[in-house]
Amino acid sequence: MKTKTEHAYITRTPGVCGGEPIIKGTRIAVRLIAEWYRKGCTADEILEYYPHLDLAKIYDALSYYHDHRKEMDKAIEENSEPHLKRAYNL
Repeated sequence: MKTKTEHAYITRTPGVCGGEPIIKGTRIAVRLIAEWYRKGCTADEILEYYPHLDLAKIYDALSYYHDHRKEMDKAIEENSEPHLKRAYNL
């Protein structure tokens, strides 16, 4: 069952991307959009990577990121390559 959020284009669905917040109608986690943003990409540049989205969805994902920054930064850290290498002893 999908879980609505306070953001028009963001939802959570158990079993999809581990239940992380995603952009509705996609399997694109808000975390991925936030990672591009943290690397210095603009919304227009992010749109180049995900042309099937539109700016409203990207900006809503960024808004969700800023509204839930602590949670999102933790998710980004937990999914980072060094963290995964430590977790799986690689």
